[in-house]
Amino acid sequence: MKTGRKKRIHFSKIYSFKCVKGGFQDDHLQIGGPGFSRVVLCNEPDGSEASLRRNYATNYVRTTKYTALTFLPKSLFEQFRRPANFYFLVTGILSFTSLAPYSAVSSIIPLFIVIGATMIKEGIEDWQRKQQDIEMNNRKVKVHHGGGTFVQTEWRHLKVGDLVKVEKDEFFPADLLLLSASYEDGICYVETMNLDGETNLKLKQALEATSSLTEEQNFSDFKGVVKCEDPNANLYGFVGSMEFKEKQYPLSPQQLLLRDSKLRNTDYIYGAVIFTGHDTKVMQNSTAAPSKRSRIEKKMDKIIYFLFGVLFLIAFVGSIYFGIATKDGLEGSIVKRWYLRPDEADIFFDPARAAIAAVYHFLTASLLYSYLIPISLYVSIEVVKVLQSIFINQDVHMYHEETDKPAQARTSNLNEELGQVYTILSDKTGTLTCNSMEFIKCSVGGTAYGYGVTEVERAMAKRKGTVNGKYVETPLSDSPKRSSVKGFNFDDDRIMNGNWVNEKHADVIQKFFRLLAVCHTAIPDIDDNTGNVTYEAESPDEAAFVIAARELGFEFFKRTQTSVSINELNPVSGKTVERTYKLLNVLEFNSSRKRMSVIVRDEEGKVLLLCKGADSVMFERLAKGGREYEEKNREHVNEYADAGLRTLILGYRELSEDEYKVFDEKFSEAKTSVSTDRESLIDNATEEVEKDLILLGATAVEDKLQQGVPECIDKLRKQD
Repeated sequence: MKTGRKKRIHFSKIYSFKCVKGGFQDDHLQIGGPGFSRVVLCNEPDGSEASLRRNYATNYVRTTKYTALTFLPKSLFEQFRRPANFYFLVTGILSFTSLAPYSAVSSIIPLFIVIGATMIKEGIEDWQRKQQDIEMNNRKVKVHHGGGTFVQTEWRHLKVGDLVKVEKDEFFPADLLLLSASYEDGICYVETMNLDGETNLKLKQALEATSSLTEEQNFSDFKGVVKCEDPNANLYGFVGSMEFKEKQYPLSPQQLLLRDSKLRNTDYIYGAVIFTGHDTKVMQNSTAAPSKRSRIEKKMDKIIYFLFGVLFLIAFVGSIYFGIATKDGLEGSIVKRWYLRPDEADIFFDPARAAIAAVYHFLTASLLYSYLIPISLYVSIEVVKVLQSIFINQDVHMYHEETDKPAQARTSNLNEELGQVYTILSDKTGTLTCNSMEFIKCSVGGTAYGYGVTEVERAMAKRKGTVNGKYVETPLSDSPKRSSVKGFNFDDDRIMNGNWVNEKHADVIQKFFRLLAVCHTAIPDIDDNTGNVTYEAESPDEAAFVIAARELGFEFFKRTQTSVSINELNPVSGKTVERTYKLLNVLEFNSSRKRMSVIVRDEEGKVLLLCKGADSVMFERLAKGGREYEEKNREHVNEYADAGLRTLILGYRELSEDEYKVFDEKFSEAKTSVSTDRESLIDNATEEVEKDLILLGATAVEDKLQQGVPECIDKLRKQD
């Protein structure tokens, strides 16, 4: 009770803030810091302190191209960017002068019809975007309203510092700081498909200090001050710190839940709103709706320019002749051009001003020949585009059964661009592939295991009759049957069913699959009815590794914040025994490191570093005495790559107590740093320990191509 009372007094204090470089400050407390100018008071009631957040953006989001005030000027600008429309605007203005050979009404009305029809289409499409914005801004989320109660509130009413409860399969309404989750360790899984297109789940974890918070513990007593970076577009970066119970805790992207990502495989999470509305990272990455013009429209413009040239050439030649003829005199003009009534004109037929008469004639001729320019062509194209967008929305072949959603054409400007391929780039995971990994082969102790045949090998055999340079005598349809276990398509009797204990390098095989069972961030989920273990992992290949280890006798079944437990086959007794590894550190994977490691203490008290990563970074980190199988391993990795498989190299090393102590101090200092170069400090610390590894082997997983991709690539190759 003393702690709680002290905490309430501490946060109810009225601060007199003054601006300082990098944050705010008062006589007693410095909040903010170098590079941290955003201060968030979590769960503060409306009042003097909450005024700090009033200058932050609201959570209302607008993605429309126009507003009620900007629609007319912006839409008119868009229409008169078209050369034909601009030309008819000029001729419409000239039609009010005596130069026009026809009435102004006959010129202005067609222009109004064309411009009006296109503007109406633009307005309808932008209104549809407005409706989508309204639907999103009116979504409901549970927000803390005092007394430990969470009340359904519309997204647009959220404010910076609010506490929210997001439940399974709901989208995050703003950028949130993860406080706690339904899992005991404060872990949750997030799908970021709307942000980066990745379908695999991302693992997020709350601070240990807040992970035990629950709704029953009455969030009214929760207070915290978050000091972090200003809004920016970096989806994968976040630097800040949180003051909670008079202690400072560093924050990282691991605690940030981004707007438009979805909570998956987690019952609920509690979070504090950090960035709202257009300050969120997804909106920081978005740009104003651009003026998109298709290639057909640009080609139409070129045709219009050509017709302009023809029109001006005809008018120019005729005007030169008219100027020469005008010099014949008024009497000659009356005789030759009596039907034009030259005797009633002042300047048009004045022989003394024949050059000016020619210029006026040029303008008149330009108006008269304006029907060479097909202004209705734009309207015809717009009508066709609108009809096409209707057909797209109703096309059953474009219906996505998994999400139960039809195609939706948000704009009809680029219909003709659909299906047009100009450049073919190399594949990215999830673009041409299903992003569903299967463990199919491995190389352990210099020996290749796995008889499976990949789709790439099957295609090569179909063309050449060989696989990896070897002639295939039997049809590939007779290859081993596919496993019924998702993520596992491995077949090799030499190491399956516990037979690995009879292999020459049984000790290496044991360490290899033990590493796969321990070196990861997956979470086991045990079915209470069947006892079967399933895994929730950040990526499908990591899940495939854990499943493969389980199927080969190394079952990962329990994880806490400080330990990892597996059931493994004892090669001496032949029985399955439980082994628990104390989890000391997790050195996370990122695109620059290209590897992931864990440091654990086994039951014998040894400190082990287990590492897996890309061959480009792993081979150079091997110890001189740990390269026994390197040559064979490289050969196998190249074969796997030729077969279209994704490979990882596995290695380990044993750390002395002194060596680990030095690393742990440096690593902890880097993790708790609140400077903007925290990531580089962490990388420097890990570089010093992830070295002198002993090579164990390599994994090979297959990422199946999406349906129709091989046929599509084959057709594209046949094109000129």
